[in-house]
Amino acid sequence: MSKSTKFLLVGSTEAYSGKSATILGMAHQLQSKGLDIAYGKPLGTCLSESQTDLMDEDVRFIKQTLNLPENRLYPTLIALDEATIAQRICGEDKANYHTLLQQFSQSQGEDLVLLEGPGTLEEGRLFGLSLPQIAQAMKASVILVVRFNSILAVDALTAARERLGDRLIGTLINDVPKDQLEMVQTKVQPFLENQGIAVLGVLPRNTLLQSVSVGELVRQLKAEVLCRPDRMDLMVESLTIGAMNVNSALKYFRKARNMAVVTGGDRTDIQLAALETSTQCLILTGHLPPSATILSRAEDLEIPILSVDLDTLTTVGIIDRAFGQVRLHEPIKVQCIRHLMKEHFDVDRLIAKLQLETATSRKPLASSP
Repeated sequence: MSKSTKFLLVGSTEAYSGKSATILGMAHQLQSKGLDIAYGKPLGTCLSESQTDLMDEDVRFIKQTLNLPENRLYPTLIALDEATIAQRICGEDKANYHTLLQQFSQSQGEDLVLLEGPGTLEEGRLFGLSLPQIAQAMKASVILVVRFNSILAVDALTAARERLGDRLIGTLINDVPKDQLEMVQTKVQPFLENQGIAVLGVLPRNTLLQSVSVGELVRQLKAEVLCRPDRMDLMVESLTIGAMNVNSALKYFRKARNMAVVTGGDRTDIQLAALETSTQCLILTGHLPPSATILSRAEDLEIPILSVDLDTLTTVGIIDRAFGQVRLHEPIKVQCIRHLMKEHFDVDRLIAKLQLETATSRKPLASSP
């Protein structure tokens, strides 16, 4: 091995904090500076539904988005699900994942390996693949991505600092509400810096990144698409239930933006009102078909109509969970996170902390004439 490869483990204190998005935005900037990047996700949590393809969906998406060759992709060692946990508990799985993890050290000469960590600090501990265990085995530096749900995020970060020590080289505070952005920048960030936790970025909340595609809703609801199957790429940012009278519904519809409207298949008045406002899809419950008028209007406006054999409460619950577990698998979101990271993430400070040499710093001096 001609040079020493660095390892950066990107983790979080709670699931769905934005690790994949951070890695994509970070890697794009690092590649633009001429650095040779590899990627791996030792603990798989999002396996493909295909029985013949066991690649983690996040790994597949990042590989394609970053255009990584096979020798810049590190293997997922195990998929974390109920079956693998049961096998471990019952003694059927005796693999030493710590030893397998050390095989990652056999690098192909890349500058930096970005490792996507588990959802929390403890996830994967049963297999020796928790975030602290991976960091120790790989001698990896750690960045923690924290979603700013409240100021309690500070408590989680300081606790993580005690666990990880000097391996924690920084944090990215993600999804900060706009009305709290100034407080985070002027109060929280200086406090964390004084605690020895470098704040490498503060990303403001972005509705697009919190959105869910119509296609994803179809998948999770197991819905039938009644019209415009070509518009599954539309992004839904909010959910509205059309269960009131049409005048009341219109007031709500006019306030919302890029919404999915859940209503009964027999509520033609609500459906028509929704189609005339900022609606990305209609979701009809009770498996009742819409009228020909509604279908025709939706076709003209390019708004998909979905039919589900579920009641309204169950439908809303599934959609709420979809919003809470948003993944970054749409190109429009990739462009968005690249822009956000370019504006709000200090990649030069990260490079300095990792002691990486960029293409510019490696450039040889011109020979004397």
